[in-house]
Amino acid sequence: MKIGRKIYYDLQTGNIIVNTGDRQGSVIPTTIEQDVLSYTSLSERNRDTFDYIELEYGQYSQDFAECNGYRVNPVTLELEFSYPDPENPEEPPVYRPPLSEEVASLWQAQAETNTTMLELMELTLGGM
Repeated sequence: MKIGRKIYYDLQTGNIIVNTGDRQGSVIPTTIEQDVLSYTSLSERNRDTFDYIELEYGQYSQDFAECNGYRVNPVTLELEFSYPDPENPEEPPVYRPPLSEEVASLWQAQAETNTTMLELMELTLGGM
């Protein structure tokens, strides 16, 4: 069985409290109550101060591998990543949506542009 990670975060700041990580093999899904008992950083907190998001197994794996930080945006409740800037390594993190989603969106836009260009070429050449 493959189980995606749960990311527990502070409701006020979006800072990560616990990332359970992806799990596979002889594993079973856990409840919030079980996680609170298993992780001291959760059991020490009031339950009203944190929440969690659950990801699919392997979801954003490339983003987790390449980022230098991540959080949950407290307004949108979406996961955001910061990525290192090799030219300014000391700069504070800038959080943004996952690059993997941006890349997928760009590939989709490029495919749509290519289709439109082909249709226009066919119309232009067909009209001669």
